[in-house]
Amino acid sequence: MTPARRLTAALLGLLALVVIGYFAKDLGGSSDPAPTTSSTSTRTVATGGSSVAGQTGGQAAKVPGAGSGMAVKELSGLPAEAVSTWQLIERGGPFPYPRNDGVTFQNREKRLPAKSGDYYREYTVPTPGSPDRGARRIVTGSSSEVYYTGDHYSTFVVVDVSR
Repeated sequence: MTPARRLTAALLGLLALVVIGYFAKDLGGSSDPAPTTSSTSTRTVATGGSSVAGQTGGQAAKVPGAGSGMAVKELSGLPAEAVSTWQLIERGGPFPYPRNDGVTFQNREKRLPAKSGDYYREYTVPTPGSPDRGARRIVTGSSSEVYYTGDHYSTFVVVDVSR
């Protein structure tokens, strides 16, 4: 093999690795530490078989997604970055991670109610001090549901965006 062909093969190999790395960087798990918990106390009330944190029965019934049985948390009780992300979602962006924000959330972990196709969309909630996207996300449903996870899809709460 001539030196020119060797150089061409090496450059093509390097290019292939860069392309693979670019598309695969978000496939790995997050190495972020577990998020800190809020010191705000919430009250849990049983309403129609669902556990609702910080809501009375009448309020929870008006929150999209509250019938899923997941805890409901007020938007104001989430980290400040979640509030900022929700404001970006309402405005339609611009988002800090345009390749990742607003894309279809597949619900592979099956933690959210089962829906078809591109029902859910996910958005990054920045994690201060994290070198990458971090573990926090807001996931929205086509029927106005809003969910928050602080632990990279292990657990979710329904978000009451009106409070």
